[in-house]
Amino acid sequence: MDNAIAALQHDRGRLGRSSTAERVADVLRERIAEGLFVPGQRLSEETIGVALGVSRNTLREAFRLLGHERLLEHRLNRGVFVRVLSVEDVADVYRVRRVIECAAVRHSGNAGPQALALIGEAVEEATRAAAEGRWQDVGTANIRFHQMLAALNGSARLDETMRQLLAELRLVFHVMKNPRAFHEPFVARNLRLLELMRAGHEAEAERELESYLDDAEELLVKAYIPEP
Repeated sequence: MDNAIAALQHDRGRLGRSSTAERVADVLRERIAEGLFVPGQRLSEETIGVALGVSRNTLREAFRLLGHERLLEHRLNRGVFVRVLSVEDVADVYRVRRVIECAAVRHSGNAGPQALALIGEAVEEATRAAAEGRWQDVGTANIRFHQMLAALNGSARLDETMRQLLAELRLVFHVMKNPRAFHEPFVARNLRLLELMRAGHEAEAERELESYLDDAEELLVKAYIPEP
């Protein structure tokens, strides 16, 4: 929690004098996507409000917005908690991801060099973090990779949907007992996808992505199964 609060104090300057619940929700969503808040964690209105310098009413409205996005949940007489996702949630997240990301790959031939460069930066970031054993950072870079990939659709609405999905996905990552075993193979697979798109092989890239998402979903679903 201490790292999360320090990050929020840094975020305070981003809100400005005209801070709104939507901006606060954006900050909290981003920090959830970075793994600073974990499933089942209780969020303190007082601590977070002071860190961000916002009123309790503003923070409660931000919590409400994130509740609608299935990132937080209100428990009667207990407070606000980071949501614990179910295996059904995992399946649904991947169902929507296939629609958005596969469409993006099909249209990648229309992407400009700058769009692919941003995807490449995420691949490089993950590669550096993996070499240094920073597996949470690898997960963050992987999320950035998929956000930039979805952006190839050229739709602000799909970008917003993807941000919400990826924040949910980050909560799912916490079920993995061995983050390295989960994240490490996908560093190379991200690079493979990028190379296929750069070469203009959209159909092959889409097939690769479909297999990629199938494998990732299977690993996450297995993590929900109790060990005998």
